Amino acid sequence: MVKRGASIGFFGIFGRSEDMRLLDEALRQAGLNPGAVPEGAKLAAVTLMNRDVPEPPAEAYPPVGELMALCALGAGGFGEVNGEARLTAALARMEAALEAGGGQDAELILLMLHAKLMDPELVDRYDIRAEGAD
Repeated sequence: MVKRGASIGFFGIFGRSEDMRLLDEALRQAGLNPGAVPEGAKLAAVTLMNRDVPEPPAEAYPPVGELMALCALGAGGFGEVNGEARLTAALARMEAALEAGGGQDAELILLMLHAKLMDPELVDRYDIRAEGAD
């Protein structure tokens, strides 16, 4: 199977790629307006997803959207939209990723940090920082 490239469209002539549409929907379902995330950050997230699997299945996008939404909305905002059970699960994923220091979830957190989309309370609570960053 040939991998089609991620695309944000071109002057409205060409449509967004399926992976970008799936990520937008995953963000929306997790309570984060996709317009609040720059296209470059979404392209980077899709690229991270495609690193190990050439064509991630549709069910791979909601967990990515959920973690990105947690990062951007913070625990309070994410919990309001998604409920306590999903908040607890998402925070556990974040804690595991930060403890492991690697993997797709850790890379997504780092992406959100570098894109300046990380909730300041989460940054302080978990002491999130990029090594070598000033």
